Amino acid sequence: MSHRIESLEQFTGLWMSIYERGGKPDWSHILPYYDDGIRFRDSIQEIRGLGAFAEMTERLTARSKDLKFVIHKSAMDGRDIFIEWEMILRFKRYPRSSLYGSSRLTLNADGKIVDQRDYFDLWGDIFDNIPWFGKRYRKFMRNKFG
Repeated sequence: MSHRIESLEQFTGLWMSIYERGGKPDWSHILPYYDDGIRFRDSIQEIRGLGAFAEMTERLTARSKDLKFVIHKSAMDGRDIFIEWEMILRFKRYPRSSLYGSSRLTLNADGKIVDQRDYFDLWGDIFDNIPWFGKRYRKFMRNKFG
């Protein structure tokens, strides 16, 4: 079996099936589509290597009680895939929250994901779901940065 991404439809099918296992994500079927030298970055961390990436996915699974993922828009341009997504998660003692973001994934010549950059506002999306804090946080952000 060849583990290469050849189309946007194939990629979105693989990506969406990560989250179809009773609320607990499972990346085992998609990890072979990542290059051994994967570089992953988001607003929290930078990870290099497939082993470290797999460990990060395991940490996310362990931390969340329920996790769902919806791709709202997607596009592919040559070796670059762009997705706009919503991650709906619930941590062990907190209400369900939605994180909104986008990702750019780059494929190498073998059709494997060699670079992934996720963009999202982690704190803003989480704080919006805390009734007494969300409005204060947004007011602070507008006053300081808007």
